[in-house]
Amino acid sequence: MYILKNSLISIIRNKGRNILIGIIILVIAASSTVTLSIRNTANKLVKDYEAAHDIIGTISFNREQLSKKFQGGEDAKKSNIEEFNNIEQLTLENVKNYGDSQYLKDYYYNYATSLNSDSLTKATDSFEYEVEDRQTTTTTTTTNENGNSGSGEMNRGPNNQGGEKHTITNNNTTTVITKSKEKFESNRNLTGDFEIDGYSSYSAMTDFVNGTCKVTEGEMITDFSGFECVINSELATLNEVSVGDTITLKNPNTEKTYDFTVKGIYEESSNSDDSVKMYSQSANKIITGSNVVETLVADDSTLVTNITPSFILQNEDAIQAFTDELKEKGLSENYTLNTNVDELKKATQSIENVKAFATTFLIITLIIASIVLFVINMINIRERKYEIGVFRTIGVSKLKLTIQFVLELLIVSIIMLCIGCACGALLSKPVGNLLLQNEIEASQEADEEISNNFGKGGEKFGGPTEMNIGGVRQVEQIDSIEAVVDFNVILQLLGIGILLTIVSSLASMISIQRFSPLTILKERS
Repeated sequence: MYILKNSLISIIRNKGRNILIGIIILVIAASSTVTLSIRNTANKLVKDYEAAHDIIGTISFNREQLSKKFQGGEDAKKSNIEEFNNIEQLTLENVKNYGDSQYLKDYYYNYATSLNSDSLTKATDSFEYEVEDRQTTTTTTTTNENGNSGSGEMNRGPNNQGGEKHTITNNNTTTVITKSKEKFESNRNLTGDFEIDGYSSYSAMTDFVNGTCKVTEGEMITDFSGFECVINSELATLNEVSVGDTITLKNPNTEKTYDFTVKGIYEESSNSDDSVKMYSQSANKIITGSNVVETLVADDSTLVTNITPSFILQNEDAIQAFTDELKEKGLSENYTLNTNVDELKKATQSIENVKAFATTFLIITLIIASIVLFVINMINIRERKYEIGVFRTIGVSKLKLTIQFVLELLIVSIIMLCIGCACGALLSKPVGNLLLQNEIEASQEADEEISNNFGKGGEKFGGPTEMNIGGVRQVEQIDSIEAVVDFNVILQLLGIGILLTIVSSLASMISIQRFSPLTILKERS
């Protein structure tokens, strides 16, 4: 109690010096509060973003592995396609097996096949290309009476397939060049005129989530097992199909027909298509549920299908474990797991940069403040040498004197930290809100746009929040920062105050231990 009383008396007696120290600590406290608040806000934003955007893994061809099997040159095209055809294909059973994993939150997929139709006209501007076949034969060379061999000649004429045929004879070699129209392609390509894309859930409809496609009439399918569909506006216009109409499609192998009810019409807004093509890439794409495609395949197992799975991983640490598990379950080396981790990190890079800047600013501020306070305290000790000598002469121990000087600085620090914290809180709110503003607006616009992409029935599906389409959720929990200066910030400020007190008090601690009371009094006299 005696030490505390002396500390308070000393603070009041040395007003000018303590006011200077208080101003310095006030500036440090206010700037530290703002900096810590920005850091906490940035951390919250990053965590909320990571919680709202799932880590998605997709299985695709391992191009590096495939390139080792392919050959170069014009003549190797056919053999490369045949090599590609021999690669084992992902099946629905594979995807369901891979999806049964402790490292996943969920999974979804697009299960595609193709059908024909007698009543619909396919939107297309080309369907074949020209190929050239060369056949070379060697004939016996005939020599005329003068000993000269026959000269080369070329004949042209139609071949029996309706193409153009060229015959070139040169010495004892005859080359027959046949040009014809034919198509050679991978047997993985869907063979029907119309691609049937069966989605396992709304989350799988990534083109509608990211806005590449948008339902403009009607609504998205609601029954993933029923024969409902959504068709492209180009196909609808070409065949005069409206919402509510029934279209009939047929199996290209068995000729069995299926009736689909058109629930909606969508448009593709992507600009990635070839500008010289008459129709977009999705013109003949018909959207339905994955269970519908399973029904088609159950009727005819020879239908060519493609499946595109997406796996929602638990966290970033689960990526390698899930990759190893895929290999254990038999995933071929021709396939690899790709994730969107880089995209997620890129999306939060600006926020991470703000946090890094705030951290750097805080460290620099504390270093400069510690040096300034240390120097001021050292000057203070030199000015109070006589006072120290008197206290030591009357029997006050070095420890008690040290505690008194530290306590003086600590009292000033705590008072100014409280005032600085209040000032910093007032500044932190507009700064933090400014930091959050663009992120909030962008997130809200994205949510509204996703609902619009699913047509007028978007609200029927519960909206993006309940659907959690593509891992996108609303960010209402961070639409304000009324509690930016929370208990954690106060604790951190208290830690900063104690740290500054200890560092700046080092001068008094060292000096008091070294000062001799007799020497001090003698110098004074």
